[in-house]
Amino acid sequence: MLETNQPDLLFSDASSLYDDALEILEQGRLPNASEKAWDATKRATGGLILARTGREPRTSGQTIRQLQQLRRQNPSLEPLRLQYALRQSFLHGACFYDGILEPADAIIADVRETLGYIRDAEAMAVVQGS
Repeated sequence: MLETNQPDLLFSDASSLYDDALEILEQGRLPNASEKAWDATKRATGGLILARTGREPRTSGQTIRQLQQLRRQNPSLEPLRLQYALRQSFLHGACFYDGILEPADAIIADVRETLGYIRDAEAMAVVQGS
């Protein structure tokens, strides 16, 4: 895992992972595309957390706990927190690990919507007054 103190590098990594997810999706490898989209989601969330706290989470557990803590400080992060949890459960858990690949159109939409998640996380990484 790339360790950095620069959120921009994490967002860049998230965008590269998203590009990989699209390429894999075009190959028809839905489970792998789901996992790459999840990886992109996690990296973007790590960038948000790093930007706001100065610390990059190392595990998924740390990520969700820190995201919950940030949401308590700033309720506008609630939609992103919910999206993160849903993407973790669906893309990472159900699709990749459990092999639940139906409905395929919903999975494809979630993979493609990862770019929006990355952009939202990046926008929310900017702390007012910084």
